[in-house]
Amino acid sequence: MIAAPSLDAPARQASAQSPSAGSSTRQAAIVALRAALSQAIVGQDLLLDRMVIALLTGGHLLVEGVPGLAKTSAIKALAQAVHATFQRVQFTPDLLPGDLTGSDVYMPAEGKSRFVAGPLFHDIILADEINRTPAKVQSALLEAMQERQITVGGQTYMLPGMFFVMATQNPLEHSGTYPLPEAQLDRFLLHVVLDYPSAEQERMILDMDLAKAGDTLAGAASMPVVDAAAVLEARQDVRRVHVAETLRQAIVDLVRATRHPESRKASLKSMVGAGASPRAALALAHAAQALAYLRGRDYVIPDDLIALAPDVLRHRIVLDLEAELRGLTADALVQDLLHASVFF
Repeated sequence: MIAAPSLDAPARQASAQSPSAGSSTRQAAIVALRAALSQAIVGQDLLLDRMVIALLTGGHLLVEGVPGLAKTSAIKALAQAVHATFQRVQFTPDLLPGDLTGSDVYMPAEGKSRFVAGPLFHDIILADEINRTPAKVQSALLEAMQERQITVGGQTYMLPGMFFVMATQNPLEHSGTYPLPEAQLDRFLLHVVLDYPSAEQERMILDMDLAKAGDTLAGAASMPVVDAAAVLEARQDVRRVHVAETLRQAIVDLVRATRHPESRKASLKSMVGAGASPRAALALAHAAQALAYLRGRDYVIPDDLIALAPDVLRHRIVLDLEAELRGLTADALVQDLLHASVFF
């Protein structure tokens, strides 16, 4: 693996300037928050990292994992720690777009219609089993996730500044589900695939549960609190994290290679039907900035990009029939592209 690239002249000058006290304090608070989340939620460090990264970038998170992996507990703990309003929405086949966005309701006492806000008007949304609802309902999220606004009856309503969607999918059950359209998938900053905790972690989960005495979020109660204003300010700090010129070019080259993977490895020809859009390059850069910030740095290193590339790209690549016949997955394709890139 290559070493971290040397900074260019403007970057050296920028890094020589010490960050403001406010910025350092916010970064320390976010790092402390992430550490405290590990005390409340055991065995899901990947999920906790990605949740905080999404929060710091203003992106959205798609989580794939079997039931019982603490997805709901983790997002509740995060919402409690940042004093955010939280709403869980169970997606079902009979859900309607208005059930998410809200709708104009006639008020007999007032003699007129009035907009009644739906569950999307909260800071943090858990879209549980998002693939259990038809495309017309999934599409109701597109404007909200991209523009952070909702339009009903020709009137536009702004969503909270911290608005963040974490959607879940069950990888084992496909009966009665609807695949997410590519346009919807592209709106998710990261697609995280969860695995079971280790044996030691599973024992810790059991011990913690037996010690809770009925408090489902006992560990979250002692977490340091970061309010909404601090989170929004931290997002500005994250955008100032330095990405060296060589890494910027590497990001663009990697994303472009998902469209023509044979340019990196001849055996990958005819494997991809559609590669990642330019939005993937932005997502990888922003997520890497957030991961660097979370690790206490003010600059991105290659390891940040390597760690995040699968989560950024796996849901943005449409494999061709040839790949399916050979058993090639999007994750394997991304790893092949990484090994053939300047990251290694």
